[in-house]
Amino acid sequence: MAQMIIANRLHDGAVVFLTAKEDWVRSINDGLILEDEAEQERWLATAKTHEASCRVIDPILIDVVVGENGPRPTSIREQIRAFGPTV
Repeated sequence: MAQMIIANRLHDGAVVFLTAKEDWVRSINDGLILEDEAEQERWLATAKTHEASCRVIDPILIDVVVGENGPRPTSIREQIRAFGPTV
């Protein structure tokens, strides 16, 4: 299953996604989509180094499905984190 790395930016708490350039962005559509398990673990290790240097907190892999409108988390919790609260 496709996965992405999500975290919270340490200085303001914003939900962010890791990119292929090792940047953190707010838009899920700009985040890196990982299909391969070895790549998922390698990128998560990279994200953990960003946590150690106080750029982000709690980076984790989340399951996503990729559709014509881009990636969408499979869990409700991560959908709320990515797109905002439900009304």
